[in-house]
Amino acid sequence: MLIREEDEVLVISGVDTGARGKVLKVDREASRVIVEGVNRVYKHVKRSGKNPQGGRLSKEMPISVSNVALLCPQTGKPTRVGVRYLADGSKERFARRSGASLGVIAPPKTRYAQG
Repeated sequence: MLIREEDEVLVISGVDTGARGKVLKVDREASRVIVEGVNRVYKHVKRSGKNPQGGRLSKEMPISVSNVALLCPQTGKPTRVGVRYLADGSKERFARRSGASLGVIAPPKTRYAQG
């Protein structure tokens, strides 16, 4: 899964289609992400010493990673994510729409260095 925390994504399927938000958490085992302001539900909380008011708390729930698309940092449009090796042998994510770099994800390895 090439979506990381702090990435800006667009919801492409479901009730919140068209919503944009920042990825708060990634669950790789379940292939789910929690996006800021998306898929909100109410959690009913009983009064306690920690929460003397009680009532309903609104919180985000996870959605499938297949229902979100990463937003290209250059164009602001949804894009797929690719992986490529740089000249020094380090691995980076990039936006397939524009070719813009999304950051290095692995340190340099000599066997992938060019030249």
